[in-house]
Amino acid sequence: MTKTSPRTKAAASDGTELSYEQALDELERLVAAMEGQQLPLDQLLHSYKRGAELLALCRGRLQAVEQQVKLLDGAELKAWEGS
Repeated sequence: MTKTSPRTKAAASDGTELSYEQALDELERLVAAMEGQQLPLDQLLHSYKRGAELLALCRGRLQAVEQQVKLLDGAELKAWEGS
């Protein structure tokens, strides 16, 4: 079973209070638990559902940031020009 901090548990019911980093951290722990342990079928299903919710949350947050970057860059993403 995965370990979740009390703060993450409190925000885990609907995911709206989780930061991107918290959601990603929980998702990574879920994947590791599912890959590395022999979990009962019902726990695997619950973990899969929670993982799908977290993945959707992360994707949504990334898309929102991408839209903000497009607005700042004049509706066009520019290639990264690192130093």
